[in-house]
Amino acid sequence: MEVEVHYARSGNLRIAYQVIGNGPLDLVFVPGFISNLDHYWDEPTLAHFLSRLSSFSRLILFDKRGTGLSDRLGSLPTLEERMDDVRAVMDAVESKRAALFGISEGGAMSTLFAATYPERTQALVLYGAYGHFPSWVLPPDKLPAFLEMIEQDWGTGTSLKAFAPSKVSDQRFKRWWARFERLGASPSAVIALMQMNSEIDIRHILPAIRVPTLVLHRTGDPRVSVEAGRYLGAAISGAKYVELPGSDHVAWVGDVDRLTDEIEEFLTGARAVHEPDRVLATVLFTDIVESTKKAAELGDRRWQSLLEQHDQAIREELARYWGREIKTLGDGFLATFDGPARAVRCASAITETAASLGLEVRCGVHTGEIEIKGEDISGIAVHIAARIAALAGGGKVLVSRTVRDLVAGSGLSLEERGEFALKGLNESMRLYTLATGQGA
Repeated sequence: MEVEVHYARSGNLRIAYQVIGNGPLDLVFVPGFISNLDHYWDEPTLAHFLSRLSSFSRLILFDKRGTGLSDRLGSLPTLEERMDDVRAVMDAVESKRAALFGISEGGAMSTLFAATYPERTQALVLYGAYGHFPSWVLPPDKLPAFLEMIEQDWGTGTSLKAFAPSKVSDQRFKRWWARFERLGASPSAVIALMQMNSEIDIRHILPAIRVPTLVLHRTGDPRVSVEAGRYLGAAISGAKYVELPGSDHVAWVGDVDRLTDEIEEFLTGARAVHEPDRVLATVLFTDIVESTKKAAELGDRRWQSLLEQHDQAIREELARYWGREIKTLGDGFLATFDGPARAVRCASAITETAASLGLEVRCGVHTGEIEIKGEDISGIAVHIAARIAALAGGGKVLVSRTVRDLVAGSGLSLEERGEFALKGLNESMRLYTLATGQGA
């Protein structure tokens, strides 16, 4: 998705911003310590998160000074200067009054703005935020180690474990995160920003907040202690505090819809009723044949190394054929495609690549209607594809008749395997095997 970028003048600097949605209220999204507006839309989970927010608001996004697409700095910015960027962007989009949604460090900026400009603040929403950095983020004795990690590894995705541990094993997301680091700010800028953040203490202004406030925090947040959220909820008069399950600090990872539901209900008085997104898709299941036996033969260390090579190879093939990885299954993958021919060719390429690693992988492919639930999928088409994969031989691609009919004219050679009763279905299904050597 491409969203036009504009610039607002804040003092001598220019601040990049975007506007999406046309809801009845203005919502200013104040990000954490780095951001990049262009790169946001390359990550499906983040794009979904922002789209949900814009479904009930005119969503105003911006990169803070020194980060993303905004001007870089000659000196370390004060919290007051960074807060003023919010005012500059609101002026640029002619927003007289808006709700502010501050994440992490952005929560401190948003809180200061709400206290300073109550007449321009319709409401305040804080997520993963804190009032005092040393108490709830990093104590002074642990800050040097974090800064050293930035010095050595910034731009490689290493910081992901501190922000979204549930995504550490997701190589596609980790690659996006590594680029997010590089596009968000340089290592020196990040170190300077973290040093500035380490001095944040807004506890004394919390009693001055007089606007409706919602405080959200995940219980297992690895970056900002849940005690920070509890403190904000208690210190801001009349604030609504909601504790959510989860172990990620990043807002757009995990149960995104639960988070956005809480925000929508607080700001509009109504919670969205979610109808599952139903689409036609081609579903691919892969599975390593006799993986347990192979693991026993190789031993844990060698098997883990081979499994990592297998996972990387499959992800490369999925990217090559425009497949969307849904999740790993230990010794296999679940993925979707918007075209059955690409799915079948990808499956063939996967079996050949796996063979070069000394592994036999079987694949099942079926086209049907699926339900999209956040990052996961469900529906009878998913179950059918799984059953088909279980019937495939080692190194083989087995497809349903639906797929066979849809790829007619594609040049793929499919041989009838027979009719099978698939577990959980009331009728049998005719299946077809792809002739080898058709991955390209």
